[in-house]
Amino acid sequence: MKGGKGKASTKKETPAALKPADDKKVGKRKAAVKADKSSQSKDKKAKNAKKDPNKPKRPATAFFIFLEEFREIYKKEHPNVKAVSAVGKAGGEKWKSLTRAEKAPYEAKAAKRKSEYEKQMSAYNKKQESNTDDGDEESDRSKSEINDEDDDGSGENEDDDDDDEEED
Repeated sequence: MKGGKGKASTKKETPAALKPADDKKVGKRKAAVKADKSSQSKDKKAKNAKKDPNKPKRPATAFFIFLEEFREIYKKEHPNVKAVSAVGKAGGEKWKSLTRAEKAPYEAKAAKRKSEYEKQMSAYNKKQESNTDDGDEESDRSKSEINDEDDDGSGENEDDDDDDEEED
């Protein structure tokens, strides 16, 4: 009798225990996440379209300058390795093992590139400001000159005519 009750109770619990797992909205969650990613990719594409091709590129960090040199050395030592990830992992491990003195030349190069980038960016920003200011000023000037001429010309003629008529 105990065995029968135990089996019956487990049979009842088993479908009930599985039912919440079946009711999970796993598929819906995944679908919602995929929809969000597609909308995010569209937003990224829109941002990429707005970028100015004339804008200077950001300079490489000390680590990436190190990687430029490390890649050449690594490929010579390991010609059979074609995976980019293997080179990156090996470079990261090597970078972590370097001392501050060994990292110093790469950091100096990075600092030099950063100062050059800042100079280029200041020139770029000045150019952008002058382009936007020139366009705005010309359009504002032309509008204001036209409006001033209309106001001055019509106002003076009307006043002069009125004054002449009153004096006569």
